[in-house]
Amino acid sequence: MRETRNAQASIFEEYSNHEYGVRLRKLSEILDRHPGILDLVAADLIDPSVSAVGRIGLSAESVLRCLVLRQQLGFSFEQLAFHLSDSVTYRTFTRLPAHLSPSRSCLQSTIRSITPETLERAHHVLTRSLLDTGIASLNKLRIDSTVVASNIAPPSDSQLLDDAVRVISRLLAKSKAETGLKIRFTDKRKASKSLAFRIFNAKKATKDELYPELLKIVRRVLKQADRGQQQVTDSAYTSAPRQQKWLGALAHYRDLASRVIEQTERRVIQGERVPSSDKIVSLFEPHTDIIVKGFRDVQYGHKINLSTEVRGFITALTIEEGNPSDKALFLPVLDYHRSVLGKLPRSVVADGGYASQANVAAGRAMGLKHVVFHKPVGVSLTAMGVKSKTFTALRHFRAGIEGNISELKRAFGATKATWKGHVLGAILLGLLVLVGKFGWI
Repeated sequence: MRETRNAQASIFEEYSNHEYGVRLRKLSEILDRHPGILDLVAADLIDPSVSAVGRIGLSAESVLRCLVLRQQLGFSFEQLAFHLSDSVTYRTFTRLPAHLSPSRSCLQSTIRSITPETLERAHHVLTRSLLDTGIASLNKLRIDSTVVASNIAPPSDSQLLDDAVRVISRLLAKSKAETGLKIRFTDKRKASKSLAFRIFNAKKATKDELYPELLKIVRRVLKQADRGQQQVTDSAYTSAPRQQKWLGALAHYRDLASRVIEQTERRVIQGERVPSSDKIVSLFEPHTDIIVKGFRDVQYGHKINLSTEVRGFITALTIEEGNPSDKALFLPVLDYHRSVLGKLPRSVVADGGYASQANVAAGRAMGLKHVVFHKPVGVSLTAMGVKSKTFTALRHFRAGIEGNISELKRAFGATKATWKGHVLGAILLGLLVLVGKFGWI
């Protein structure tokens, strides 16, 4: 049984006078002033069709506060479980009952039950509240984009092929324990690893000779996977949950391995230039995009488009698919403020990559007084319709978003998405937005 709120505060709750204790007390007051966020989280955690009987678990309020605490302090789930059992201040902030000390697995399963959509709606609630109370202002808005890296190693075709052999062979080796049926196969993991290592350190001529051998091994492993899949499918216990999970994992990695084979043949064997949208750079985070910003190094992750106001509040944040041009990301930010927040900024300044005459015209048509790009790339001051003094002031204001992005990455862990999967990455970023707001209020 799970409740929305803790019915009564404990008489033993106490915050430390240390800096962190003072900060957490303020965070607690902010959460108490926005009960609508708690109701949104409770909808994800509490199933109304389940009878309110049985052992009392973590309340939705405690789960939300554990979520905020974890990201605010950069804890792992294991570290969070320890500190919640050890620290009076942390237990006070999360409002845990005296008899309850959640384990790592309990915290992980409950926190990850909160969906990205819920955090997005919570972000809307908090932003509207800040705007209505005057804490945040849309007098001036700045827009920029950055990249949150996926938690993967720098990709190479040989390593991806070896990963495919390793993962599929491991599934086949565990078939007896997972499905009850032992699948006989030829283990090619050692040969694959050796070839991948030689390819990685070889010159191009040698690589061209070794790649066909590695591809041959991967194809053989895929044939073994197909045979094993058929054997399990034809067995008497196909409907068992563990067998279905095993079959799903095998099919998932088999499809990814086929894509890696096709990609390698096109790039290495045929010498074709494969578009970034067709490439796969990780078997474990296949959603990862290839991002190139200007002439900088290639990054692997997801492009994030965001806007902040004068005090650094993040008023909008979106995770983009692929590597869209910054020019195409300018108007969606304004549309979001108009349709979701119900307000448009008076002045907008963006990075030079967003600059286009069409964006200036569209922004002015919406009623914005100033639409400025800090580098007039293809758009003169006359075309922007601003004086030199106004342009300089807004350009200096725009520089502040670089600090906002730096703080998100440095203080709140947005440099790399360590939660597995695209959806979990979205949850993490949504949480960073909320925690960032709480920290700056």
